[in-house]
Amino acid sequence: MVSQSLRLARPRPLVVEEIPPVDFRRLTNGHWFADFGRAAFGTVRLTLAAQQPTGAMLHLGEKLAADGRIDRQPPGSVRYRALPLTLQPGTQILQMEIPPDERNTGPDAIRMPAALFEVLPFRYAELVIDDEATVDLKGAHQMAVFYPFDESAAAFRCEDERLNRVWALCAYSIKATSFCGVYVDGDRERIPYEADAYINQLCHYGVDAEYELARHSLEYLLFHPTWPTEWSLHCLPMAWADYRYTGRTDLLAAYYDFLHRKALLPLARKDGLISTETGLVTSKLLTSLHLDHPHALRDLIDWPPGSFTQGGQGERDNYDMVPVKTVVNAFHAWNLDLLARIATVLARPHDAECYRARYRRVTASLQRACFRPDRGLFVDGEGSDHASLHANMVPAALGLVPAGRETEVLAHLRARGMACSVYGAHYLLEACYRLGAANDALDLMTAEHDRGWLNMLRAGSTITLEAWDHRYKNNLDWNHAWGAAPANIIPRFLAGVRPAQPGFAEINVAPQPGRLQTIEAVVPTPHGPVHLQIDPPVAGQRRLSLETPVPARLSLVGIQATASARHGSERELQVPSGRTVVHVDLRR
Repeated sequence: MVSQSLRLARPRPLVVEEIPPVDFRRLTNGHWFADFGRAAFGTVRLTLAAQQPTGAMLHLGEKLAADGRIDRQPPGSVRYRALPLTLQPGTQILQMEIPPDERNTGPDAIRMPAALFEVLPFRYAELVIDDEATVDLKGAHQMAVFYPFDESAAAFRCEDERLNRVWALCAYSIKATSFCGVYVDGDRERIPYEADAYINQLCHYGVDAEYELARHSLEYLLFHPTWPTEWSLHCLPMAWADYRYTGRTDLLAAYYDFLHRKALLPLARKDGLISTETGLVTSKLLTSLHLDHPHALRDLIDWPPGSFTQGGQGERDNYDMVPVKTVVNAFHAWNLDLLARIATVLARPHDAECYRARYRRVTASLQRACFRPDRGLFVDGEGSDHASLHANMVPAALGLVPAGRETEVLAHLRARGMACSVYGAHYLLEACYRLGAANDALDLMTAEHDRGWLNMLRAGSTITLEAWDHRYKNNLDWNHAWGAAPANIIPRFLAGVRPAQPGFAEINVAPQPGRLQTIEAVVPTPHGPVHLQIDPPVAGQRRLSLETPVPARLSLVGIQATASARHGSERELQVPSGRTVVHVDLRR
């Protein structure tokens, strides 16, 4: 029995970047304003000269008010802090000390390293001097804390400037929220959560060739789990993603028995379906999972529920919370499939066959109990008549829709739209691409309404929000990486770059540009970046340029075309490392 982390991950130390303002000006005598361009977790270093002792107030914040000054009363958990200071005569450099917040520096929170300093997320700073005539502020710098990050490792451009802005927002969000040296849920709590970490992990893989921080986060979460049922079911996906992207089996081998527990097999009834509401959540099970929460293993579906909204229904699309739920069992089936794959990798054939058999049984039971053939849809669970977005997008994302019924499920996803949270959006976007609905995914990522990423930008944030808007979560913060799904969806599905073999020994490139005419993407791998460019059609053909550090499988299915005569009629091509140019014939 694994009792504590083996610390297989080797994360690098955090770094401090000294960032100058993009806008620095005196508003009035004794009142200066600085905009650092993007929010970051850190503090401020001031360079100033004072003629005599005087008091001052430094204001830091993430949001501006209507008058262009820092919002002193921001909504929800949007950050603002006023820091008093006393200035002494002479020229001086002052690095401000951020007072700890009781909630995000408590016993369950990740603490900042002792060698660094307490941080606050902020974009703007204002210095106001008590005696305006005696001080000259010569400069201000944002002292931002990050995990080491290569901002040149990934890139994306297309002709839709809205999508470019969404990509930039989400990509930077992964860098900005790395300040703790482990994936956390934002500044309000600074606690790692499994589903947050899984999305963060895939996004990190999409924007930098960095894998140790995800490994470290998974090791932490194995022994510091959180309460939602589905969050336990995200540990195996994290472990499998680590193996697929790095090719390393050490984490799988070391934690094999413990990962098995995360699939929640003791909750199963005879047909394999699981429930937390049938008396099977025992103290023995919770202890085996290192869970000591008073209400651990409660089904979540999505977050927040209606109680966090201003007169709304929350983010569950009115999910019918019956005991045997479609979403929970779809995740459970996924875990069984991953366990079979892991057992195969680790040369445990008996285990692999047992897990495969159990996966087949659970999939069949899920479809029998929760899929309505007369409607062509999954309902929310056994005995329910309600078919939510979640009950259909999660099975679709995980390949659990009965064969031949994909069209009906896709129609339902289209009808429901973004009736989920920023967390659920990850699975909705993945479902769209797996169902071949690239344009629907583009519509969701570039939506102009308040349930989209452009609304986060309109609000003024430079890091993804915890929820779509304050009206959907009244205590939201402006620094949640779980809202950055396009940072992994764009490289993995729109550009279509994923590992075909563990560790990217071979690369799968299956772009799905949809209506986009031009794509330029750089996707990181452990062997170097993949460069993909798709040009607009000319005389019935599109030019696709691919540069890859290792051999790749190039699929043309996603661009709804066949290869030109020069390459034959195959829709999947084997291409060597280096640069390859393919001319795709669009004429049928």
